[in-house]
Amino acid sequence: MPMSAAAIEAAILAALPGATVELTDLAGDDDHWAVTVTAPQFVGKSRVAQHKMVYAAFGVRMGGELHALQVTTKVPT
Repeated sequence: MPMSAAAIEAAILAALPGATVELTDLAGDDDHWAVTVTAPQFVGKSRVAQHKMVYAAFGVRMGGELHALQVTTKVPT
């Protein structure tokens, strides 16, 4: 069963407290998502490290419950 938007947001916020999460369902099937995450934890981290932090929030669910996730990361301004 695909992860809901609420479950995706909760997983990211659990891993990155204080983050802002914006989700878009890319295919209308709750299985292909785009997310923009703005988090203070990203300060001083490379883009690759930022993305790894987001993907780490899902662990083994990535590729299973969460089939596809397009990630954009930002540092708060």
